[in-house]
Amino acid sequence: MTSKSPQPVTFKPSGPLTGKISVPGDKSISHRALILSALAIGKSRISGLLEGEDVLATADALRAMGAKVEKKDDVWTVYGVGVGGLMQPDKALDMGNSGTSTRLLMGLVASHGITATFIGDASLSKRPMGRVIDPLSEMGADIHARETADHKACLPLTVRGLCPAVPLEYRLPVASAQVKSAMLLAGLNTPGITRIIEPVLTRDHSETMLKGFGAQISVETDAEGCRVISLTGEAELQPQKIKVPGDPSSAAFLVVAALITPGSDIVVENVGINPTRAGLFEVLQTMGGDISFRKKRTVGGEPVADIHVKHSALSGIVVPGDIAPSMIDEFPILFIAAALADGKTTTSGLSELRVKESDRLSQMAKGLRLLGVDVTEREDGLTIIGSSGKLLVGSTGKKMIETALDHRIAMSFAVAGLMTKSGVAIDDITPAQTSFPEFENLIAALASR
Repeated sequence: MTSKSPQPVTFKPSGPLTGKISVPGDKSISHRALILSALAIGKSRISGLLEGEDVLATADALRAMGAKVEKKDDVWTVYGVGVGGLMQPDKALDMGNSGTSTRLLMGLVASHGITATFIGDASLSKRPMGRVIDPLSEMGADIHARETADHKACLPLTVRGLCPAVPLEYRLPVASAQVKSAMLLAGLNTPGITRIIEPVLTRDHSETMLKGFGAQISVETDAEGCRVISLTGEAELQPQKIKVPGDPSSAAFLVVAALITPGSDIVVENVGINPTRAGLFEVLQTMGGDISFRKKRTVGGEPVADIHVKHSALSGIVVPGDIAPSMIDEFPILFIAAALADGKTTTSGLSELRVKESDRLSQMAKGLRLLGVDVTEREDGLTIIGSSGKLLVGSTGKKMIETALDHRIAMSFAVAGLMTKSGVAIDDITPAQTSFPEFENLIAALASR
């Protein structure tokens, strides 16, 4: 993918945010909808697909491996090649900034008789891939990755798939929906049963969608309370019509913006509220956030609702460590809410944030200090003393927020700019294109009503 020049932007205080608005399609579901459609035999149609750079990287990679992926108007059509039908790509697969694309597609390639090399941008090339390499190697894939000075396996890497691969029973050592999904995708073209033991529940979009496509998959709970996911391989997937709900991770920025900005009253329509993804909303309600869910319904097996949010006086809390998997991507924007709350907010169990697009604990702590926030950084979390709703100092001129090529860092501090004395200058807003291309326009639209 072509690298873009940085685009510094200053986000300034605004009036109340009001009105109804929709967010782009769920990024996690969009990736999986494209991949499973490519493995079905026949034509699948997807509406509401997120057209951010991460998802487009997945689409491009599937085209390179033989699937026909087209867009007309607002509908994407995928002509699948069937499980086992992927072709050898003739060049490296460029994943841009997308860790999800990389890890899921590694699983896909691992049980096909093809070889694929994965490359990415500077940020993605620093992210560790060992947690995916280990189980896929046990299934028989031959994977060679660049090794860093601290012995982490990173991009660029090459996966030489094994067909037939070896079915595996694997207990996840860390809570990771990406590792789970990579193994399930590998298991689709593996004879026998691939079994994954999940001690901590993570987002379950893969299991839900695999059932919808006709895979033989079961989910049970063992004597220890772990989820046991069993997938029968050599599957034949059936094409589907899929409607992707709005992304709760994108909605999170608008929800927090409304909570912290006096006079705000908004409705974010058609948002996915899968319990494995909705932890942030629960935490914000515990902090005193006026958040309610209207018109609850089920779309394509996923729970959906319209989220009504009003400005609220938030209070600091101790965030339970066990809720982290259901909101792991939302902690950066939660830290902004905590910075405006009354009292102390403490988070823990977040060491996973250090290996995201950036070290999110370090980057958020550094940026919050520039805004005048009292923050203590620990190995697995932050402790933040809030301003009780008072305007933050802001960070402009030479004191720009460093986004470190991380979309969630950029958008979180953009939201913080709404409640500062002078605004917040961000060194680069282009990372937002990976997951939420409409972010700036939607914030401006809510502020102008």
